[in-house]
Amino acid sequence: MLSIRYLLAAFALASPLSLFAQQPISVSSPDKSITVSVSSNPTGNVLYRVSYKGKKVLEPSGIGFVLSKPKVSLTQFTIAAADSSTKDETWKPVWGEVSQIRNNYKELALMLTDKGTSGIKVLVRFRVFNDGVGFRYEFPQQKALTHFVVADEKTQFALSADHKTFWQPGDYDSNEYLYNTTRLSEVDATTASNKEKDTALKSLIGPNAVQTPLLFKTGDGLYISLYEAALINYPVMHLQLDKKKLTLTSQLVPDAVGNKAYLQTPAQTPWRTIIVSDKATDILASKLILNLNEPSTIADPSWIKPQKFVGMWWEMHIGKATWEKAGGKHGANTQNVKKYIDFAAKYGFDGVLVEGWNVGWEDWFGNWKENVFDFVTPYPDYNLDSLTAYAQSKGVRIIMHHETSGSVTNYERRMDAAFQYMVKEGINTVKTGYVGRIIPRGEHHDGQWMVGHYERVAEKAAQYKIMIDSHESAHPTGLHRTYPNWMASEAARGSEFNNAPTLGITPEHTTILPFTRMLGGPMDFTPGLFRFKLNQFDSTRTTRVRTTLAKQLALYITLYSPLQMAADLPENYEKHLDAFQFIRDVPVDWDDTKIIAAEPGDYLIIARKTKGKNSWFLGAITDENSRDISIDFDFLEPGQAYEAIIYRDAATADWFANPEAYKIETIPVNSKTRLPIHLAKGGGCAIQMKTK
Repeated sequence: MLSIRYLLAAFALASPLSLFAQQPISVSSPDKSITVSVSSNPTGNVLYRVSYKGKKVLEPSGIGFVLSKPKVSLTQFTIAAADSSTKDETWKPVWGEVSQIRNNYKELALMLTDKGTSGIKVLVRFRVFNDGVGFRYEFPQQKALTHFVVADEKTQFALSADHKTFWQPGDYDSNEYLYNTTRLSEVDATTASNKEKDTALKSLIGPNAVQTPLLFKTGDGLYISLYEAALINYPVMHLQLDKKKLTLTSQLVPDAVGNKAYLQTPAQTPWRTIIVSDKATDILASKLILNLNEPSTIADPSWIKPQKFVGMWWEMHIGKATWEKAGGKHGANTQNVKKYIDFAAKYGFDGVLVEGWNVGWEDWFGNWKENVFDFVTPYPDYNLDSLTAYAQSKGVRIIMHHETSGSVTNYERRMDAAFQYMVKEGINTVKTGYVGRIIPRGEHHDGQWMVGHYERVAEKAAQYKIMIDSHESAHPTGLHRTYPNWMASEAARGSEFNNAPTLGITPEHTTILPFTRMLGGPMDFTPGLFRFKLNQFDSTRTTRVRTTLAKQLALYITLYSPLQMAADLPENYEKHLDAFQFIRDVPVDWDDTKIIAAEPGDYLIIARKTKGKNSWFLGAITDENSRDISIDFDFLEPGQAYEAIIYRDAATADWFANPEAYKIETIPVNSKTRLPIHLAKGGGCAIQMKTK
């Protein structure tokens, strides 16, 4: 691949491409299915369009910037030169859904020169894969531009029709909304946000703003995803909708004084991504976002281990215990955590997450207070030294929790001491949290400063050989390729919202997540709830889990993460040890993944092959509708006999009326087997396949 410096030298020798105004330049994917065409109109507006097998994906869409320093609008250009290249390689992730990934694309790089008096040059690089397109802006070193401030990015996505759209309200601080499904022209982010009463902090952008990732289904059968990859040193991209033109324009997250990004040449933006297919299954199988990220920065990743864990977490959400010590219900006490360690050891889990272990929880939220936690001082009733030794004797590790309460300046000051403390205690995994308004005051969760912070945490943790699970962070954009110790994020509405009194989690939510938020990386959704009415410790609670028990098992397959929590209480699992066996057996690292069938908002069937073994696991889930499906086992090795242990909804199962009704059966299967399965309302099915 040519470097920016080499391209500049090549472009300096090339003649201006004035014919672009009349004759667009095009680049197609290796299989010719996707084409990007770029042209310039007489006023200098550079427009790109995207098609898939001859069908319109994006109409001519603009590109450009407005800078506040220097004060210049970069929206009209001369296309000075162009270059093209091809790449085809295979690389191996440290962990993941597959053991190897093919990175095959054709590239078009265009050098643009501002048509005004600034003389500023911008390189726009398009990469066209068989599953979509990525493009980004690059600002090479140049006399006309060194330090600069981005006021706005003017990237457009012009849709060809009023598509069915899966969207969330655009919000600078929260991505924990339910998804809405409407026509694009029917987006009303204000009304959707006003329905959300359970989100800790919202910073709604406006009635026509939506978040990325954004998913469309067109009338002629295309699935289109708009997102971003490799989000580094730049704010999150939301989108502003022009309903009349059906055009979306990038809406970057501002800082405390209204600027979007502070950059110095050479600089580059994240990739803007368009994943497209006429098959829903291909959207889920896409590795485009990972391929647009840089290779791992960790030379020896042998210390990075996918893991399953239990934890001191759900009992605080449902009223059994509290994070704070005051009040007499402190959950993270030595004896209680020992019970979790014993449970983890007995049933083969790797770790125990402990929340509420450290002093400061009495006034941690809602006060915009800077010095809340020091991350090294346990409550008096929590003997960390003895617990880590006890866990080690049982073959289990404690998982640390660092809730910052949004006071990120405080965390940055204390990170080294906090990670050194973890190393001293033999703890190598941390769950970070960013609940509440951010300090530095005026910054947002999705702004450039915080994006830089999340990366600094990943880098610093890697220095101490610590794995990260981030909550309330910006949406993931494939950076787990570059920082494989950053193993999972929340960054969406997770299982804790089952206990939210207003909207909670609808049965369709988990059939949409893989098509949207999870395209960017693994999610710590925290599945595995076995008690569905959440009034176990407070009879006045009306909240409940809107799935069947079998669907909770299937989520371990359909919602991928290398860090998977068994989220419920030990006593709830011990009532259903036969079903709990699936959670014990299911791996968290895979050699291969097959998307069997899928439709966003409706259903999902995924099969995965265990890392290093000839065994498979399958998960099938549905929305609020019951569904009869047929599972084709042709992904199995031909000629090999397997034993399938099937965890399915019982005939009487229903997420509302009878969620705990399930059936377990064992049958022989092979690659020619076709198995009919009934999924209850809000239901699912989980299958383990072992060679005989």
